[in-house]
Amino acid sequence: MSLFRTKPIENSLADADEPGRRLKRSLTTWDLMIMGVAVAVGAGIFSVGAKAAAEFSGPAVTVSFILAAITCALAIMCYAEFATAIPVAGSAYVFSYATMGELVAWIIGWNLILELFTAAAVIAKYWGIYLSEVFALIGLDVPATLHFGPIDLTWGPFLIVTVFTILLVMGTKLSAQVGNVFTIIKVGVVLFVIVAGFFYVKAENYTPFIPDSVPTSGSGSEGVLQQSLFSFVTGAAPAQYGLLGVFAGAAVVFFAFIGFDVVATSAEEVKDPGKTLPRGIFAGLAVVTLLYIGVSLALTGMVSYTDLASVESPNLATAFSLVGNNGAAAVIAVGSLIGLTTVIMVLLMGLARVVLAMSRDGLLPRALSRTSDKHATPARLQILCGALVALVAGFTQVDVLEEMINIGTLSAFVVVSLGILVLRKKRPDLRPAFRVPFGPVIPVLSALLCLYLMTNLAVETWIYFAGWLLIGFLLYFAYGQRHSRLNEKFSSVAAAESATDTSGA
Repeated sequence: MSLFRTKPIENSLADADEPGRRLKRSLTTWDLMIMGVAVAVGAGIFSVGAKAAAEFSGPAVTVSFILAAITCALAIMCYAEFATAIPVAGSAYVFSYATMGELVAWIIGWNLILELFTAAAVIAKYWGIYLSEVFALIGLDVPATLHFGPIDLTWGPFLIVTVFTILLVMGTKLSAQVGNVFTIIKVGVVLFVIVAGFFYVKAENYTPFIPDSVPTSGSGSEGVLQQSLFSFVTGAAPAQYGLLGVFAGAAVVFFAFIGFDVVATSAEEVKDPGKTLPRGIFAGLAVVTLLYIGVSLALTGMVSYTDLASVESPNLATAFSLVGNNGAAAVIAVGSLIGLTTVIMVLLMGLARVVLAMSRDGLLPRALSRTSDKHATPARLQILCGALVALVAGFTQVDVLEEMINIGTLSAFVVVSLGILVLRKKRPDLRPAFRVPFGPVIPVLSALLCLYLMTNLAVETWIYFAGWLLIGFLLYFAYGQRHSRLNEKFSSVAAAESATDTSGA
């Protein structure tokens, strides 16, 4: 039963106020809203919709975005209830520790590290590539990759990760202010692209809105690994388009909504979290959803989905090229670069906050949870996270693990959604400032939708995920379980009881 021992909420709140390990409350509703937009609106808005339209949904990619947004909104309601009840760093990790026990908390924390680390590394990698494209637009030939004998170095990630690591060490509020400026600029770029795109919209491109399902061409072992888990388990032939294609597209575009759980990791740094957290998170989600719907309608109205499918790696720039507006490519390239900039910042912050929470509890080395006396930030931990992200992004082909980001996020969403039911049963005395409406309906629906989206991810992704979980279990039983502060507490109590029984005898 020690594997499922829970950490009292009061202990989590007390740990957050421990001298030398506490964070400063400085973020407002505006900061949280911008943070949500900052982490969700990246280069994906210019590419992931085009990929989903071309390969899965056709013009119904707009519906795929709406389904993904609804799924995210249901899960975020559960996050908001938890975050107002337990306003400390760590997000889903802390929430599951209070409800489902230490082993589940460890796995969720481990999955959050997977999500945030992989996302930060992948996006930092893309940032370097987009930077080279921007240089090319102004006539400079600056390669994205430098070659040192057998070693290839993508230098861009080192630059951007270093800059934001320094800003995050100097203070969460300062980095949020810098992020606000970049976010406002990139929202302006997105609005420009939407307006420009609608000048080329043709009604016939929206028909058929949901194209007829067609079998995919994948075959052999590679085809098996690339098909969805749902198709693999049910025996359904892998197919594109149709109604199932709309849901598969939702699983793909869900990548565009990752990050709102990261906003919840900032709960310990928010002023008046009871009011600020729900308002900031939901306002950010609303803005992002409207932008995505606008982009997807413009994209599929400009060109036929079949034209997008005929191009390798289709994106929004592809659509403008097909209608003869090559000048828009420059705007999109700059918008992508700016968009990725703030995403990296928020992911680096979230990664450090999750590791901070786990190290406070002893599941990771306690030394990692020390905060700076001057800036009240986990300076050493933030530098360590930044260095590892930069190394992986700079020296590896981490972009092949993109879908790992989705499965890590969705697994956390499932546990948080179900955790609400456990929290209400275990602690009916709690009165969080925000409470998910309609009783257990929304948490259960959220968990089911997230599970379904997970089954639409590729078999290959599930195999990688299983490997990650195996590593996580090994680390927990080799280190985390023995060094857990709860384990030390239970061991001390057991020893005291044993000594009492012995003396009594």
